[in-house]
Amino acid sequence: MTDTATRITATATTIDDQTTATGIGLLVLRIGFGGLMAAYGAQKLFGWFNGPGWRANADGFTAMGYNPGELFGTLAGLSELVGGLLLVFGLFTPLAAAIVLGTMINAINALWSGGLFPADPSVMGFSTPLLFALVAVTVAFTGAGRFSLDAGRPWERNGLKWGVGAVVLAVVAGVVTLIFKAVL
Repeated sequence: MTDTATRITATATTIDDQTTATGIGLLVLRIGFGGLMAAYGAQKLFGWFNGPGWRANADGFTAMGYNPGELFGTLAGLSELVGGLLLVFGLFTPLAAAIVLGTMINAINALWSGGLFPADPSVMGFSTPLLFALVAVTVAFTGAGRFSLDAGRPWERNGLKWGVGAVVLAVVAGVVTLIFKAVL
């Protein structure tokens, strides 16, 4: 039996096109996702974009059992704002992804009782923070891409070990925060 399949060899042009396309895809993902995360942080901290603002956010965190609410609410808002902005610019990307993932671990915990897809529309489920966590993990492993402030710099980090490191850092930070929530 002979192999009659057409074989396509990769040329420098097709590899460069794919690298550019991947870079554009990661740029769009980072700007969209990072921008949304930063906006959520700005809602919590400054009341921008129809957000609750710092005081109401702190009170909300207190009501969820995160005491003191001022500390945990500020930490969540700063994590979303800083992590989101770092992702937008593609700067220190594994750290940015870890910041966002650690925050989403706590958001998933806070919304766990609502379930993944609550039957009651007035109950919030944890599907949105789970989706955000999945995006953060993806970016932790892929890196920021060609069109980022990390690209080609001495501090650029991506790949398997950096993705695993970002996930481990996020899980440790998320669990430590949950421990503090339980003991404070």
